[in-house]
Amino acid sequence: MAHTDITKRRTSWWERLGEHCYRVSTPQLVRDMQNEASLTFEELINDLGAPLDAIFEREVARQMNQGAYLAFVPAETLMPVMMQRFGLEASRIAEDSDVRAMRRTCNACPVAGHCWRAMRRDAGVEECRGFCPNAEAFDRRAAVA
Repeated sequence: MAHTDITKRRTSWWERLGEHCYRVSTPQLVRDMQNEASLTFEELINDLGAPLDAIFEREVARQMNQGAYLAFVPAETLMPVMMQRFGLEASRIAEDSDVRAMRRTCNACPVAGHCWRAMRRDAGVEECRGFCPNAEAFDRRAAVA
């Protein structure tokens, strides 16, 4: 008997239907939560340690990559954590033109959702270098610090 046959036997059709309904309704659920419970939603997406269902988390990140969350400011939530990955401490860096430029880059990031998920799971600096548009600037800053 194939592994998928065993899995299907263990999961009832009702459970599979429920999972399917949840999966297909998650995009609307995320939008509704943002619109109807915006403060709670803001707290949720700004708390990188908040436990989330994987499907919900993936959808939040997908919508984040599309620039859907006006209240989410990547430079406030993600950049300090990303800087730590590169060995920098945000509180110890003076707000100069370089840092302001890095903040603008972060806030305009086309992969903010990817970054958000990476920071949630404590991705390492090598992985971060592969997608962060500020990686070179962080490396230069770390070399001087």
